Amino acid sequence: MLKTHGRYDYSAISRRPDYSFPEGKRLAVHLSLNVEHFAFGEGLGNDYGVPQAQPNVRSFAWRDYGNRVGAWRLLEFADTYELPLELLVNTELYQYCPQMIAAFSARGDEIVGHGRTNAERQGDMALEQERTAIHEATAAIAHHEGQPPMGWLAPYISQTHDSLDLLQEAGYRYMMDWPLDDQPVWFNTRHGRILAIPYAQDLNDSIEIVTRRTPSQVFCENLIDQFDEMLQESERRPLVMSIVLHSFILGQPHRLRRFRKVIEHILRHRDKVWLARAGEICRFMESLPAGIVPGSEGYADRQ
Repeated sequence: MLKTHGRYDYSAISRRPDYSFPEGKRLAVHLSLNVEHFAFGEGLGNDYGVPQAQPNVRSFAWRDYGNRVGAWRLLEFADTYELPLELLVNTELYQYCPQMIAAFSARGDEIVGHGRTNAERQGDMALEQERTAIHEATAAIAHHEGQPPMGWLAPYISQTHDSLDLLQEAGYRYMMDWPLDDQPVWFNTRHGRILAIPYAQDLNDSIEIVTRRTPSQVFCENLIDQFDEMLQESERRPLVMSIVLHSFILGQPHRLRRFRKVIEHILRHRDKVWLARAGEICRFMESLPAGIVPGSEGYADRQ
């Protein structure tokens, strides 16, 4: 018998109870904008070329471009198209550039916990270190936003065996670290349940453009294909499509020019699509009767 995580049971998407999102819509689309901060001359971090010895000023400056330029460009972009966003925040940014986070918060965007910094990874932490990291990030958001965050995405999507228990213990209602489904799914923890909301890994701008070196034209064509296929499939079952952005990647002008076509394509179908923030999706899933969402009480009896 293989070792398992014990967090959820298998569920075939084609054999689940049906439901619709608000206004009878069948496809929910949410946009996750990652804003990140890194230690200078040490720690972890992305590099768009062959990594250099520290201090890697080229890479540090490229990533900091996202906070100085890219995030502001994407904020104007979101205003132009009236797009809701969730901002996935390294909380060290509250010390570095609080005005940037405040600008998104002022337009009603949801602030999601994304660790303290992307110079560290939860998977490298002992239990109490991880508990402290989650607590400090949560407390920083609560202090600056007036309320704690509902959702979490770990830096590098790195978890330990204890992460979900610690997140639920800290009051989190959803996380986006497990790309296992195109519908939200309830996970078990030692303290109750936590919702997994879809967050793209196969179409993640950082993985596609930085790691796989996918040209931005192809990346954006893939996003349109993803949307079109999911919109058609959503006639049979409700689906959630995530669009994952990083300010230092999609905030580059040439990539945003291509991405503009993706958003304009999606908005031509706005009457069929629920454009929502992840927290709104979480609240909606929480409102559904027991037995509808995989992992909810009574769900197995409905299969």
